[in-house]
Amino acid sequence: QVHLVESGGGLVQAGDSLKLSCAASGRDFSTSALGWFRQAPGKEREFVAAISWNGDITYYADSVKGRFSISRRNAHNMGYLQMNSLKPEDTAVYYCAADIQGLATKGLANYDYWGQGTQVTVSS
Repeated sequence: QVHLVESGGGLVQAGDSLKLSCAASGRDFSTSALGWFRQAPGKEREFVAAISWNGDITYYADSVKGRFSISRRNAHNMGYLQMNSLKPEDTAVYYCAADIQGLATKGLANYDYWGQGTQVTVSS
């Protein structure tokens, strides 16, 4: 069982940076893969980034590659998404999710536990 809580969202201007945090509780977090997803109004939830249980493997959506960076600190039960050079099209509710299989994947259906989301709004 893993319980996830996101924080760090807010209203920023284009070009700014934000760092999202994902606080986890539960014994399975350190062996679970961590993913970040986002959902804009009227759109489907989409993959943003994922990291394997030990941090060795990361994946990014093409739209954020080179701008976003995913990381984790298992000793602190924390996951992070550093977002740089933000664009208005990055505006969405951002969710962290845990996949108990431990391998970084892009598919929403692979993730077992989800947080409640944090709003990120980027103004032009």
